Amino acid sequence: MNNESFSTDFILLGFSDWPQLQCIISVLVLIFYVVILVGNTMIILVSNLDPKLHTPMYFFLSNLSFLDLCFTNSVIPQMLVNMWGSDKSITQLRCMVQAAIALDLGFTECLLLAMMAYDRYAAVCQPLHYTVIMHPQLCHWMIITAWLGAVGGSLAISLLTFSLPRCGHQEVDNFFCEILDLIKTACIYSKILEAVVLALSVVFLLVPLSAILFSYGVITRTVMRIKSATRWRKLLSTCGSHLAVVALFYGTAMSMYLKPQRNAFKNEGKFIALVYMILIPSLNPLIYSLRNKDVKNAVKKILCLCKYSSE
Repeated sequence: MNNESFSTDFILLGFSDWPQLQCIISVLVLIFYVVILVGNTMIILVSNLDPKLHTPMYFFLSNLSFLDLCFTNSVIPQMLVNMWGSDKSITQLRCMVQAAIALDLGFTECLLLAMMAYDRYAAVCQPLHYTVIMHPQLCHWMIITAWLGAVGGSLAISLLTFSLPRCGHQEVDNFFCEILDLIKTACIYSKILEAVVLALSVVFLLVPLSAILFSYGVITRTVMRIKSATRWRKLLSTCGSHLAVVALFYGTAMSMYLKPQRNAFKNEGKFIALVYMILIPSLNPLIYSLRNKDVKNAVKKILCLCKYSSE
């Protein structure tokens, strides 16, 4: 095999098989990208500018919004460039960085959602001790753990993946460097890599999900004893928003990483990736703001202040 077969560039196939569908998807992606930027930036600004929202729940929410911004900015610009241009290539270094960042942020979101569930547990089940349990120092350490805890796992999978020989197989059947599709480009099978992927999927998917389900099991038992209709509505508002995000994120992530790849349908991974890369980050701000009066009131207050200052 000649040297040209070992080009260091990867080809991101994306939706090039369907040119008309690709045009429609690119327009929708651009619209959702604007929604993601505006919505998540708004959540971060509101959580930091309004003193009433200086609570652990909104501290975690602002970190989730920042994570979603990083997530989409690491993928969508390159995706739009590839869709609108004739060049579908990406260098091996950029592909490796993109894959590692996307995997790291995905693992981080798993941990962050579990920490948000613990915060809801403390607020509902231990209301008198909530400020003691969720003190600022603990919240900051939890966030640092979530952000740094996933780095080792993502680097391990990424380095193992890119160390595999490819024998000239440089076409990635996705719109970004998704780690599972990169593994498919290897020309050998690695039991070590498969074991690492499975182990880390359990650690970062099943363990946090189990913690979330346990937290909400205890919350449900506690809520059943509450007779106040007002408190019922408030609990459903805050916990319901978080549960909606958990269901969306874990549903798509588990369908990607915990299902045997040999049973996956062709192009299935691309559409699932669209959901957790584009749809979920755009829905997060809407889910929390539309169901939460505190956020809506804070947005109105900031908009009013901006209007008065401009006048």
